[in-house]
Amino acid sequence: MTIPHGYCLKVALAAGLFMRGLCTEARPQAPLGGEKLKQRIVHSDPAKYRDIPKVHAGAGTLSYVGLLGPQDFNTNLIFLHRGILHPKSGIGHHFHNQMEEMFVIFDNKAQFTIDGRTAELTGPAGAPCRMGSSHGIYNPTDQPTEWMNIAVGSVRGRYDAFDLGDDRVGVAIDTRPVFMNMRLDKSLLKPVAAVHGGKGSIKYRRAFGPEVFRTNWGYVDHVLIPRGSSLGYHRHDLQEEIYYVISGRGKVTVDEETADIALGDALPIRLHEAHALESTPQHDLELMVIGIALEKGRFDAVDVALPTLGREER
Repeated sequence: MTIPHGYCLKVALAAGLFMRGLCTEARPQAPLGGEKLKQRIVHSDPAKYRDIPKVHAGAGTLSYVGLLGPQDFNTNLIFLHRGILHPKSGIGHHFHNQMEEMFVIFDNKAQFTIDGRTAELTGPAGAPCRMGSSHGIYNPTDQPTEWMNIAVGSVRGRYDAFDLGDDRVGVAIDTRPVFMNMRLDKSLLKPVAAVHGGKGSIKYRRAFGPEVFRTNWGYVDHVLIPRGSSLGYHRHDLQEEIYYVISGRGKVTVDEETADIALGDALPIRLHEAHALESTPQHDLELMVIGIALEKGRFDAVDVALPTLGREER
């Protein structure tokens, strides 16, 4: 979205095979734009999570699954992962030199390390690791932490990592983070009316813009569509997007096809696809939106006339 102004990639790491680009379970890989909308929406299903120990020489075990990968986009997404940081578990300290990542937690707490400095963030929150920097994460608590990882590359489909052999357990903790971070706090959102011609007002905040990133990663937006409101029908010709449902329920229309979305769903929106989202009469719809540009810093949005009725998939 833009607020208008006035294959399976696998990498062997550490003590086991950490499958960086796990494809969704048996999801058919139609040509881009060739599958039905319901097939494209990927659900976060804990039953499909895989347990991987000592990720990047980190402590304990990470459980996760790959939701989206390079096969889903024209731009340089490497993966979208969703999983759990188990108690006293994490991802060890490592560098990325040709790509960048962002760890996000949706609840509980975690200790984030960026370039050797560590601070504790309370979910929902996240911190980007820019290309050429190092990061890690550790859950010091006795409760699991809901976790996500997004990776965008400078070269399509190319993943890299250099491990430092440091699990970040028992390190010094800064009282305040000395690295860029975001809070997905609904109290920080601001109302914006009739976005892309939608109904009513949505609540919006750009957590990170293109200046934060060194790749073509363009933005991270936090959006709340109150019940009875919508994000209007529009398309992008210069960027692609991921819509991830943080909470609530709603409907999405893509190129005149309509489907339900709910908590934990991820939806890729590709170049030139007209799309709109709305909440249900009973639920707000809270989203995190990831934008990835074809060219660094170039974005657009073209409002499109909404079809009389999005056709429901059967």
